[in-house]
Amino acid sequence: MNIYQVDAFAENVFAGNPASVIPLDTWPDAEKMQNIATENNVSETAFFVKTGNGTFDIRWFTPETEVNLCGHATLAAAHVLYNHLGFEKDKIRFSSKSGDLFVEKKDDLYWLDFPAQPPEPISIPKLLPEAIGVIPKYTGVNTDLLVEVENEDIVRSLKPDLLILKKMEVRGVIITARGNDFDFVSRFFAPKVGVPEDPVTGSAHTVLTPYWAKKLGKSDLNAYQVSKRGGRLRCKNRGDRVKIGGPATTYLTGSITV
Repeated sequence: MNIYQVDAFAENVFAGNPASVIPLDTWPDAEKMQNIATENNVSETAFFVKTGNGTFDIRWFTPETEVNLCGHATLAAAHVLYNHLGFEKDKIRFSSKSGDLFVEKKDDLYWLDFPAQPPEPISIPKLLPEAIGVIPKYTGVNTDLLVEVENEDIVRSLKPDLLILKKMEVRGVIITARGNDFDFVSRFFAPKVGVPEDPVTGSAHTVLTPYWAKKLGKSDLNAYQVSKRGGRLRCKNRGDRVKIGGPATTYLTGSITV
């Protein structure tokens, strides 16, 4: 199998979010894909199979489990198709467990077109203040738990208790606030699926984008995920869809034998 490692939402290597990408002719069994993802030991490994002219099936695995949606590894897969596999159409369609996903390349950016996942407000989960060390301004849920705190400095300085977060009945926990230089900033923790902190999380912005678009009264937003590696995301709220843009760069090409 050919393998590519791509830093998504990054203009240069050693930034953004690393994803492994493996193009396939046919699907192996899920156990083999999980073993490969565990061996790769990055937050997500994307596998895809061509199904038609410009269409592909895609699946994503963390080091511990398969997930239903991943943004940065989808962006990385598009980067591999456009830059390494000779794909020339304007738009790629990926079929996934979360429905049809689209990616377009415009200039130096890849634009993900994903279903929006606006959060529904909920009461503050009992153990959340203890887990993050502050009382949230807002909590809501849609696949992930969205937590707004007072300011960017709090987001940057958080050292959450991952053992508590792992017990919550959500895929991951998004911590967000108004940004100093961006419309909003965030961090994403998903110990439940084997990702203690994800460097830059495209899928979390399907929740963040409709939330901040409504709160700020604007459809086009500039976001930054303030992890150690960090990454900038351009976000567009389009009703029941969101568009999330960012660059990518190839770190590694090679092959694996399994």
